Amino acid sequence: MSHKIIGNALPNIPWEDRPGDCQDVVWRYSANPILGWNPIPKAARIYNSAVVPFGDAFAGVFRADQKNGRATLFSGASKDALNWNFDPDPIQWVDEAGNPDSTSYAYDPRLLKIDGIYYINWCDDMNGPSIGMGTTRDFKTFTRLSNPLMPYNRNGVLFPRKVNGKYLLLSRPSDTGHTPFGDIFISESPDLVHWGRHKHVMSKGGQGWWQGTKIGSGPVPIETTAGWLMFYHGVVGTRNGFVYSFGAVILDINDPSKVLFRTRDYLLTPEKSYETIGFVPNVAFPCANLYDAETGRIAIYYGAADTYTAVAFTEVDELIDYIKTNSEVF
Repeated sequence: MSHKIIGNALPNIPWEDRPGDCQDVVWRYSANPILGWNPIPKAARIYNSAVVPFGDAFAGVFRADQKNGRATLFSGASKDALNWNFDPDPIQWVDEAGNPDSTSYAYDPRLLKIDGIYYINWCDDMNGPSIGMGTTRDFKTFTRLSNPLMPYNRNGVLFPRKVNGKYLLLSRPSDTGHTPFGDIFISESPDLVHWGRHKHVMSKGGQGWWQGTKIGSGPVPIETTAGWLMFYHGVVGTRNGFVYSFGAVILDINDPSKVLFRTRDYLLTPEKSYETIGFVPNVAFPCANLYDAETGRIAIYYGAADTYTAVAFTEVDELIDYIKTNSEVF
């Protein structure tokens, strides 16, 4: 391989070879969706969620929209990262002193491990949409930290290691609704508490109309020999409402505020019935990826139609070649 993932081997990664009749660089799991309507008694839908390796199996933090319509976070476990068992009740947060804490809503989590601790970011409520941050070591006790940024903001995504001695966080400043803004920014911190030195990373629009309304960071960036590889969602407004697709970008390894390559065309757009029909039609929203540095295999988890959880696959070498060949120019 000319392009490699820098990281750990994950021999039990979920995987399915590309179908013989498929020419796409990203392809769907044939058994999609892996989660459907009413997956647990307290939730009507689980989607836009995050998973990580945990021991010799997998764990996750999941957006579960309860039957009162409110989005909440649940924890789950799996042996194969495809068939999931969920805790019956939402995550019960505690503050840093161990006292009960809460949030009025929580959705679209991202999840990663830094120095032995699992960090969760999600869309939180701080008198308006903001980015929540919390930790766990065992997926049983969850500690809520202070919000890293002021409202209004969404799509908070941490990098999996420090860069130049600083933690990095991607975000998309927004408004109280579905945003007239839509660009991705990056912030840095020495301690995961104090954030600053904000920089613009990339804008909506360009030649790809599929990302003309807004864009947002997706799963945790993957460190590769070509740079930081990150999937991101793009949104276009149509006469029938928004359509969410996703593409990918390669950021400079030492200065991730610099875009090296960015897909002109989407990698995956709503086409299947579980992506086009649901609580919110025409949504493919990536929130997590698992990867095997040994083989270069990547499994992408995405929410479909704000109803289902689905999986797609790609291989890092072919994907990076594709991104470089089909890069957007701004």
